[in-house]
Amino acid sequence: MAQNLELKIKLDSSNTIELILKRNNVPLSETLHQKDVYYSIKKGLLKLRIEGNNYSLIKYLRDESGNDRWSNYDIIRLTNGDVEKFLSDIFTVETIVKKTRKLYWFFNTRIHIDQVERLGNFLELETIVDVNHDNAKYRFDKIIKMLNLNTSNQVRCSYRDLLLKKKNDTH
Repeated sequence: MAQNLELKIKLDSSNTIELILKRNNVPLSETLHQKDVYYSIKKGLLKLRIEGNNYSLIKYLRDESGNDRWSNYDIIRLTNGDVEKFLSDIFTVETIVKKTRKLYWFFNTRIHIDQVERLGNFLELETIVDVNHDNAKYRFDKIIKMLNLNTSNQVRCSYRDLLLKKKNDTH
């Protein structure tokens, strides 16, 4: 199972972050249009990520209670058929997250600037653990410092959780 160190922060605007990235010569890798279909499972999270004609089934486990958000995940790529319908016939769909994601790469960290339907703008960092935890934490902290982030206001849950909470608050 692969592992990330993660951070999510709500943004009023992405302009400051994008300016800092540009000043530090961190180029925009690509802009993605993603649809994440979350399914109800007993342990962890399971989502189908749809990007155009590409389908990835992602299962992840994350402890939201610690100081750092370490996430364990597995990804399976699916290549044919009506994947969304197939999985929706097997699992109960909890919610669907639609977003536009600007993806940057720096120090083996995925930097996401997300515009999420019904939720707003967010910054996410996902530092891949490729050597060990200490190395990932070092790179992660370096990016937090570069971006001048206040980590005390981080969002400690998934977009799924935010949408489900919003839905429950309106009922």
